[in-house]
Amino acid sequence: MAATLRVILGVDNASKLTLPSGIPDSVDDLKGEIRRHFGLSGNFRLQYRDIEFDNEFVNLTLTSEIKDKSTIKLIYLPDETGTSAHHSAPQVLDDSSSLSSAADTDILSSPESSSGSSLRSQPWPQTFQIPQFSYEVEIQLQKANHSFHNNGTLLNPNTKLKSDILDGLASEIVKYKVYPSSADLDDVAQALVMRYPCLKEQGSVTGYYGWKISLKYKMANYRTRLRNIGCPELSINAVKEKRSSMSQGPNQVKKPRKAEVNYCPEYPSGETKESLEEERQALVLEVKKKNNQHLIKHKMERTFAYRRQEVIKDMPFIADF
Repeated sequence: MAATLRVILGVDNASKLTLPSGIPDSVDDLKGEIRRHFGLSGNFRLQYRDIEFDNEFVNLTLTSEIKDKSTIKLIYLPDETGTSAHHSAPQVLDDSSSLSSAADTDILSSPESSSGSSLRSQPWPQTFQIPQFSYEVEIQLQKANHSFHNNGTLLNPNTKLKSDILDGLASEIVKYKVYPSSADLDDVAQALVMRYPCLKEQGSVTGYYGWKISLKYKMANYRTRLRNIGCPELSINAVKEKRSSMSQGPNQVKKPRKAEVNYCPEYPSGETKESLEEERQALVLEVKKKNNQHLIKHKMERTFAYRRQEVIKDMPFIADF
């Protein structure tokens, strides 16, 4: 028996789907019919109105839950490349609220935004991975590890070797944080002696306390180097920068809170404050339009560094912001 379904493809976008052979036996078959009929290529799931929940939409798991003249809705999902399915189809998202939340989440959580405005976009890992050191350092550590496993001999690294190890660790740490906490430094030092047991310290309860203290001072020196070459997240904490602003005290240190990754990214390559302000004004106009969420997402990514630096450096009142 033939069946007809009302299919919601997006905001203000619903169509009728006629199934001459009736409703398919499986959800996958139904999704295949929808793809063929509407020319969709992305990934999505289906929802239907459930009378047990006051006709609210719930996920469709069995086609027996719908019947002739039922209403179903498409929820677009990310595909294998990490992009959203609605990018390959012209239809918009199912409601306007999901647009803003999805855009904000993508900007903050994507490993590398298309704007290229930040070199650091990953949260602190649950297990810190010790980086591959230089060839010279790796040879010395491998030989020392071999001696440790054979006769338990610990390595007493010379000044250059220790400095090279600390430099490598600092370069890896700043991929996640420029202001690591004491617990973060514990993670790094512990991971170091676990990978290279020959570096454990005699007389230390943990075996890595000295490495933790050395890392603490190394990170302070590393921040100074980054500040001198113009890293925005560290430049705002320079004494000269603070004294030029009457709104902040000389001892105020601005650094990321928990879960803040892209804290103070640089402007995208080739962009200036003036060009990004023009982009922001264009974004304000685009938000008032419909069926252009892809363009809005692009402009949000493009202006993220500009808006972020405005919040951190200028500290506007909430009403003004």
